[in-house]
Amino acid sequence: MFAIRLVKTTMVASLALFALLTAYNNVADYGSNYAFVRHTLTMDTTFPDNALKGRAITSPVAWTLAYWLIILIEAVVGAILAFAAWRLGRAVRQPASFNAAKPYVVIGIGLGFLLWFTGFMVLGGEWFLMWQSRQWNGQEAAFRFYMTLLAVGIFVSLPDGDVTSA
Repeated sequence: MFAIRLVKTTMVASLALFALLTAYNNVADYGSNYAFVRHTLTMDTTFPDNALKGRAITSPVAWTLAYWLIILIEAVVGAILAFAAWRLGRAVRQPASFNAAKPYVVIGIGLGFLLWFTGFMVLGGEWFLMWQSRQWNGQEAAFRFYMTLLAVGIFVSLPDGDVTSA
């Protein structure tokens, strides 16, 4: 159904915009989010007597590399999803071609999930105990991001109503 394919395309384009804008914001307001990475990796705002502070990374070079890796992945996620939206948009009236473009969506969403779930929830949240920080806890925002990615990914993966196979 055309309307469903159009909505799917728009949702993927919105995800692309989100990831690209996030990457841009991290470059344009470098210091604010660099501080977030620094505080998370140094674990300086976690509970004072936690037994896991030995995991802390205190190297400014490592903080910078980690931050640029985050920015790079955000930009790549945005670029892949923008390409996917473009492919979907070109095929919106051609059900078989539309389905053939869906793997690009899955790749972009999968990479975004790795960043915001594995990177922020698993590594930041649990390894570096970000959940213990009142000021530098990005888990709630990361949760919103990867759950939105997953919801759109599931919706896009569903059949469109007029083609059963790619």
